[in-house]
Amino acid sequence: MTPPRHRAERYPLLPLRSTAVYPMAVLGVQIGMPSTLEMLSAHPGPGLLAGLVVAPGEPDDAIEPGTLHKVGVLVRVSDRLNLPSGAMQTTLQGVRRVRLRGVKEEDGYFTGLVDELDEAAPDPERAGELIARILNALEALSARVDRLPREVPRILRMNLGDPGRFADLVASLANFSVAEKDAMVQFVDVGERLDFACHQLEEQLAQLEPRDEDGAPTTPDAQEAAAEPPPPRTPAERADMLRQRIQALQAELGQVDPLEREVIELLRRVDAADLPAAVAAQARMEAERLRAIQPGSLEGNDVRSYVDWLARLPWRAEAAESPGDIDLGAVQREMDEAILGLDEQKERLLDYLAVARLRGDLRGPIPCIVGPPDVGKTSLVAALARGLGRPLAHLELAGRSEAQLVGTRRTRSGAMPGKILGALRDAGVRDPVLRLGQIDEIGMGKVEGDPVEAMEEVLDFDERAAFVDRYLDIPFDLTRVTFIATAHDFYKIPRDLRELMAEIRIAGYTAEEKIEIARQRLLPRMVADHGLVEREVSFPAEGLSFLVHGYARDAGVGQLRRNVATLLRTRARARAEGDASTWIFEPERIEKILGLPRYTATPAESTPEVGVVTGLAWTASGGELMFIEALRMPGSGRLIITGSLGDVMRESVNAAYSYVRSRRDALGIDDERFKDADVHVHFPVGAIPKDGPSAGIAVVLAIASTLSNRPVRHDIAMTGEVTLRGKVLEVGGVKEKVLAAYRAGIHEVILPSGNERDLRDVPEDVREKTTFHFVDRMDDVLALALHGKKHARRKTDRKKRGRDAEAEAEEEPGAEEEKRQPRAARGKNTSS
Repeated sequence: MTPPRHRAERYPLLPLRSTAVYPMAVLGVQIGMPSTLEMLSAHPGPGLLAGLVVAPGEPDDAIEPGTLHKVGVLVRVSDRLNLPSGAMQTTLQGVRRVRLRGVKEEDGYFTGLVDELDEAAPDPERAGELIARILNALEALSARVDRLPREVPRILRMNLGDPGRFADLVASLANFSVAEKDAMVQFVDVGERLDFACHQLEEQLAQLEPRDEDGAPTTPDAQEAAAEPPPPRTPAERADMLRQRIQALQAELGQVDPLEREVIELLRRVDAADLPAAVAAQARMEAERLRAIQPGSLEGNDVRSYVDWLARLPWRAEAAESPGDIDLGAVQREMDEAILGLDEQKERLLDYLAVARLRGDLRGPIPCIVGPPDVGKTSLVAALARGLGRPLAHLELAGRSEAQLVGTRRTRSGAMPGKILGALRDAGVRDPVLRLGQIDEIGMGKVEGDPVEAMEEVLDFDERAAFVDRYLDIPFDLTRVTFIATAHDFYKIPRDLRELMAEIRIAGYTAEEKIEIARQRLLPRMVADHGLVEREVSFPAEGLSFLVHGYARDAGVGQLRRNVATLLRTRARARAEGDASTWIFEPERIEKILGLPRYTATPAESTPEVGVVTGLAWTASGGELMFIEALRMPGSGRLIITGSLGDVMRESVNAAYSYVRSRRDALGIDDERFKDADVHVHFPVGAIPKDGPSAGIAVVLAIASTLSNRPVRHDIAMTGEVTLRGKVLEVGGVKEKVLAAYRAGIHEVILPSGNERDLRDVPEDVREKTTFHFVDRMDDVLALALHGKKHARRKTDRKKRGRDAEAEAEEEPGAEEEKRQPRAARGKNTSS
C-alpha cells in the first residue's frame, strides 16, 4: 500500500500506551490490546499501513474514540509473530506524521481519517543553538546517569543533517516518559520540538544531585554514602572528569562551549552534504578531532579546511542524466546558434558524443580542439556544455606544477587540494564539462614535479574512477566528467598525453567568413553590449571589407572584435552626448577612428624582386606569410644566415645552398660567383622563432634568384621541403598556409604533390579562387617562380616520376608568355 498524499483516507488505527514510534524509526513492540489484535487479524496482508497514536489512560482502561483525535504517525506493520501469552510481536516502521480525525470503532477496532501534515522548518541559527544545547546536556547526563549510554550523544552527532529527525531521535534515545514522547509527536513545528527536547533534558540535569569540584556529593546523605576515600585518579581521568563537570555546568546554565558549537556545526554540514559512507566517516572523525585541539591553532584551521572541502565537493550531485541520455540534437542546435561555420569540427564533437551515448560512458580519446587564438575553441566548448545541460568549468594548464593539479599532502605546510577538484567544487556537480586550456604548454617553464604524468592519470579512463587528490587522500570518481582540451599546437602536447586525445583542428577564417561572422554574430551582440540599438549604427559591406582587410588579418576574429568594440565605444560616447543620428561606418570614418590600416601591401606583394620569396609557414597563431630574403655581396664564398632560427631551419638553408651549387649550370650561374661572393640569407621578423624544413623550396628559390640575378614572382607563395637531390617532400599545415596566402591576396600557391590530398580540408570558396601548382622536383619550382632566362623544366608524368635530371627538356619558346596570360579557369588545380 502507498502512503496517502494530499487527500484524507480512512486507515485502521493502532493505539499504544507503552511507547511512541517516530517517522523513519523502526521499533519492535508487543501488542496485547484486544482491539488492536482484532485489527491486525482483519488485515493479515504484508506491508499494512496504520495510524499509530498514543492512547491516554492506564493499560486496562477503555479507549474513547474522541481521545484519539490528535497527531499520530503513519506506520508500516511487518514481521508478525504470535506469542504464547496471546500477544503479538510486530515490527513497526514510521513513515510520517499525520493528523487523525473522524475516529470511530467498527468491527471491533478503531479506524480514522488520516490527513497529511507538512512540518514547519525551524530558523537555522536557532536550531543550531538548540541542537548544541541538547548535545551538551546529553553529554552531561550520560556521564552521570547509568541508564543513558555514553554512545547516545555520539549516535546523535552522526545524524545532524535533519533537525526534525534529530529531535525525534533524542526523544527515542533519551529517558523520556511515554507522555513526553507523545508530546514530541504532537509538535509539527520542528523548532518547538527542539525547544521542548532541550527543556526536558536540562530539567533532568537540574534534578540531579549537585557535586563539588572533585565530583563528590555535596548533600549530607550523599557525603555519608561516599565516606570511602576515592581511588587515586590519573591526570587523564581528572581532565575527563573536569570536562564533564564543565559540560554539566554549561548545560545547567543553558550555554554551549564555542568550540563544541563549531564541532556540532561541522557535523551538521557533513550530514547535510549527503556524502558517501567512507567520506562521511572520515569527515566526522576529523570534526571530532577539533575537541582535542587548542582553539586558534594551525592544526585546527587545517581540520576546518579539510572538512569544508569534503562537505563542498559534489560527491553525488549531477547536472544531467547518464551519457546514454545525451541529446545530440540539442547539442547541435546550441553549437549552430553560438558559432557560424566550423561544420566539420562540430561533426567531430557530435561523433564523440554519439559514441558516449551508445556506450553509456565517456571512455575513449579526449577531444582536443586545436587552433590559433580567437577562432572559437572556448565558445565551441561552452556551446557543447549548454547543449548537454552541464556547467562549464575551466582549468588552465600552462605553468601548473604537479602539486597545483593533484594537491599537496596535508603533512606539508600550506597544503591545499589541486585545481582539478577545485574546478569540480566550483561547478557544483560531478559531471561538468571541464575545459583543459593550454594543454600544449603543460610542463613548460620552471614547474615542480611531473604535471604531465599527473594529467595522464586523470585522462586515462581506467584510472579516472579512483582519482586521489593528495590533500584529501580519498578516491573521487571522475568518470562522469566530460574532458575537452584546447591547444594552439597539437604536436607540442607531450606524447603520452597526445596518445589519449583526438585532434579537432580549426585553421582560421577567410576574410569573407569574417565579414559574415561580424554581420550575423558579432555586431548584433556587441551593439547591444555597448548600450546602442541597431538603427544607430550601420556597417555596409564596403566598410566591413575595409575593416577586415586593413585591420584584422589574424586567423581568428579577435582583432576584428577589438576593432569593432573601439568603433562602437566612439559611437556610444557620441550617443551619450546627444547624437541620435545613424552612424554609417564607411572606410573613411573607420580610418579616422582607428588610424591608418595596420596591414598594407608589402614590396614583395607589389612587384617582383631579386632574392625575395614569399614562403608559407605554420605557427600556433595560424598560417603566416614568411618573406625570405637573399643577398649576394663580394666576399669569399661564405653563407651567412640571420633571423630567429632553430637548428632544423639552419640545416635546411645549408642544404638549399648546396643544391643551388649543384645546379649552377642549369641556372646559368658562373662558378666564380660561389668563390668571389658571400650569400646572406635573412628571415625578417626576427622576434618570431622559426624552425622546421617546410621553407626549403623558398630558400632554394631565394638563393638561386640572387646568384642568377633573376627576379622572383611576387604573386605566388609556396611551401615544401627539399632534399639535396632536389626532390620536393610533403609538409604539414597545408590548410592554415593556404588560408594565410588567401587572406593576403595571393591566389597562386606551390605545394608538394604529396599534399594534393590535403586540399579537401581547404574551404571550397578558397579552392575555387586559388590556383595550386603541385610539384615533385625543385626544377619545377624554379621554372614556375623565376623570371628571366628560362630554366630547364621537367615534363612531369605522374605515372613516371623517376626520370633522371638528364632527361629534362627545355621549355618551348613562348611558354613564359603563355604562362603570364590570365588563366581562363582560375581555381583548377594544375600539375607541374
